[in-house]
Amino acid sequence: MSEAAIHSVTAPVARPELLASLDPLLREWLPRQRWFAGKGRPVTGFSLVTANELLPSTAQLGLLHLLVRAHQPLTPAQGAGTQPGDCYQLLIGVREALPPHLAPALIGHVEEGPLAGHTVYEALHDPRPADVLLEALRTEARVGELRFERDRRQEIRGGLIPRLITAEQSNSSLVFGDTFILKLLRRIVPGVNPDLELPLTLAREGCPRVPAPTAWMAADLGGETYVLGVLQPYVQGAVDGWELALSELAKESEPAKDGCRGGEGFTGEARALGRATAEVHTALARALPTATLGHVQMELLVGGMTERLAAAAQAVPALRPYAAGLRTAFEALADLATEGQTWTAQRIHGDLHLGQCLRAPSGEWSLIDFEGEPSKPLAERRMPQPPLRDIAGMLRSFDYAAHAVPGALGSARAGAIPPVPDWADTCRAAYCAGYAEVAGRDPRADPVLLRAYETDKAIYEVLYEARHRPDWLPVPMAAIRRLAASP
Repeated sequence: MSEAAIHSVTAPVARPELLASLDPLLREWLPRQRWFAGKGRPVTGFSLVTANELLPSTAQLGLLHLLVRAHQPLTPAQGAGTQPGDCYQLLIGVREALPPHLAPALIGHVEEGPLAGHTVYEALHDPRPADVLLEALRTEARVGELRFERDRRQEIRGGLIPRLITAEQSNSSLVFGDTFILKLLRRIVPGVNPDLELPLTLAREGCPRVPAPTAWMAADLGGETYVLGVLQPYVQGAVDGWELALSELAKESEPAKDGCRGGEGFTGEARALGRATAEVHTALARALPTATLGHVQMELLVGGMTERLAAAAQAVPALRPYAAGLRTAFEALADLATEGQTWTAQRIHGDLHLGQCLRAPSGEWSLIDFEGEPSKPLAERRMPQPPLRDIAGMLRSFDYAAHAVPGALGSARAGAIPPVPDWADTCRAAYCAGYAEVAGRDPRADPVLLRAYETDKAIYEVLYEARHRPDWLPVPMAAIRRLAASP
């Protein structure tokens, strides 16, 4: 496909009638998507932020790129009424009839408006629309408010076969010919997105632990930039840390043969992962500004942790008996700050766990997905923070893996007794030791801050599991009991 085939939206598609005709279909389809953030509240309407046509819908196949804002009722804490809510990126395919192999992608049949008589569907399931996105990035196309850019030092070949990654994600990802992976952000906010900012920074620093962005897409609206997607090299044959950890746990649960237990290899992987984490932290601290957190800053940090504990204890009764013990973790941190201790803050990953790490067949580890916690404001995600926040997240991830049934990679059930009771402790120690080999300081040398961050993370996990996966609640509750009893 040539660049000329990618052009600005035509007037008939841009009319308000377009959104009005899609509205009833989107109200039913959007809340069912894994990446929809407003679950539990009905969608009362939509407002169109922008609409562009990447393939003319007058042809046999059309492709619309929409940014729409979903309107939902306010939560009880926000008051009464409704307000324009989150902005979502939609890629909608348009056909007269949907082929059988695209049936799972169906959004619905349009009854009126400029697309009347057509079928609309999630376009990322369709190789042709997916190929349009790669071509737009390769040719650095401009489509209305959309801007496609690339690093010209990296080659982007055409004709790569796309496939959609169907695993549950908070965004959507396309793999092109085992050469590139395109992460499309679904919930869109204005500003500098760390998922592009930090990998670009690490590439300039020559840090090999993060795949360097090859290309990216953005929208310029109202004087602000919205990052929409990032194309990076695909690490062929890589396995994420969560799957690898469960695989090793499955081996370790095998009966001992000749007095030897099978598969004790993840300790070395944990140490290597600690080194990789430290390399990323060191590069970020070298490239971007750092800050010193004193009494005032730590008072705000501790206040936020304490408030989250109170809210979680109110929502989850099982947490209440441990609240007083958990609060001591935050009080101890506040005491150190009052005594004059300070901490260094820097840019970090922000949501680090085993699933955000890839091990290549060569044995090298990479860190991915620098978006941070999507539910938090972008400005908060870009704030310098102590590196121990990342480390605490990884330590909690080892604990989660240890409680998953070994061998059930896709459907692990929580709460089972770990086959190797000290597996998590061994991996946690190896990870911290590996980190110290590069950073020059063991994270365990700051036990008060580390305990506070682990406690805060475990409280978040309890609230999440109670709301979404009650069967997994025993996992963070085991950590809650341990952390509440810690000195």
